[in-house]
Amino acid sequence: MQIIHVAAECYPAAKVGGLGDVVGALGKYLNLAGHRGCVILPKYQTQYINRNSWKKIFTSTAALGIGDFEYSIYANENQVLGYELFLVDIKGLLDREKVYGYEDDNTRFIAFQTAALDWLVKSEQKPDIINVHDHHAALIPFMMQNVEAFSSLKNIPVVLTIHNGQYQGAMEWNNNVVLPQWDAWKWGLLDWNNYINPLASGIRCAAKVTTVSDGYLHELRYQSNGLEKLFEMEWAKCSGILNGIDTLVWNPETDAALTQKYGARENMHQKSKNKKTLCEQFNLNFDKPLFVFIGRLVGEKAADLLPQSILNSFHKIGRKMNFLVLGSGETEVENDLNYLKLFSENDYNTYIGYNEDLSHLMYAGADFILMPSRVEPCGLNQLYAMRYGTVPVVNNTGGLHDTIIDISEKNGYGIKMNQASENELIFGIFRALELYADPAKFEAIKIQLMQLDFSWDKSINNYIRLYESLTLKN
Repeated sequence: MQIIHVAAECYPAAKVGGLGDVVGALGKYLNLAGHRGCVILPKYQTQYINRNSWKKIFTSTAALGIGDFEYSIYANENQVLGYELFLVDIKGLLDREKVYGYEDDNTRFIAFQTAALDWLVKSEQKPDIINVHDHHAALIPFMMQNVEAFSSLKNIPVVLTIHNGQYQGAMEWNNNVVLPQWDAWKWGLLDWNNYINPLASGIRCAAKVTTVSDGYLHELRYQSNGLEKLFEMEWAKCSGILNGIDTLVWNPETDAALTQKYGARENMHQKSKNKKTLCEQFNLNFDKPLFVFIGRLVGEKAADLLPQSILNSFHKIGRKMNFLVLGSGETEVENDLNYLKLFSENDYNTYIGYNEDLSHLMYAGADFILMPSRVEPCGLNQLYAMRYGTVPVVNNTGGLHDTIIDISEKNGYGIKMNQASENELIFGIFRALELYADPAKFEAIKIQLMQLDFSWDKSINNYIRLYESLTLKN
């Protein structure tokens, strides 16, 4: 089968969060499984895209409202990624440094989707499946079915994968003029609560809808930012497929970002050398357990709980542990976390920003990773951490519910909180310290974590079965 993925992110070319990791891994592992996995991505001005060579393979024009725009398609000249990556270049719209955050994002991603489909039509491509990801690409199934210019694609099954249902791309109806000419009788397939809602449209028009964990799929039935009724209506075509991790990238035995590589069996003790590097770099006490937070400093991740929870854990438990935070996001949270440095006694530090190599070192060097998330559709950080023998302390939600078994249960290996709150987070830290104080049990759990299988080798088969079920119908 040929499966084309269309998304706003794809690691390593453009990554903001887990969406990028998943799309890149899907392309690679579909090819490893004997299929042809391709990805279509906007040609941003990211470091990776600018530093690598791309070959222009197609140029044309397409309609954007009452006018036309020119676009070009670029392909990667080498195959180091393990899959074909195609970039859509639209001057003035997509050629920017950031992926998101512009006032004209709606227009940018409508143009991106239009160009992608226009290229497929004009180059006479007929993939077996098109898999679109999140709202940035969710208008594609509607366009394929209701835009005459794309009618040659209308019988190709489309799968919509939802990585985060809170973001839906809703826009005022006056934006409909930016869409390529469509069948106005079908306006109801675009509308949700008097707005054009790309995610809602994708749910209605896609042949299948997947989410990145089964737990998150069920949460969307009662907590999906206004789409609860729609999920009930379309429930029969929805399924949850748990994300995997790319074990070729996330491997403590080969990871070049680590001070010391290590495995689960032969040299697990070498993990501590990575902790020593972190403690030296960030002025922390090596003899204390190290808790880390890695991710976006936003409400969904409950990052706003961190400053007060860290401070109060020192007051209530004592200065028995280190904290290190890596991330960026809401300015107030960033400022509060920086302010905490004033109170550090060689037991707290933060790095505001994004640093891929540092994140790898933190997964390896930490004893515990904190994930108090209010919303976590799948969560990759806990999977990366476990791969590196770092114990997760998580809120019991979404994919965290699906992937973590509490240490109080049989064969448990993580620590679960009952809700995203300061008291629960402090109690989770307390439980982690109790585990740390039992060296034999702590060591056994770390080894157990590293032997768990959350790889794409396992997850990709679920996607393939879904794709095959759709191609058999055609």
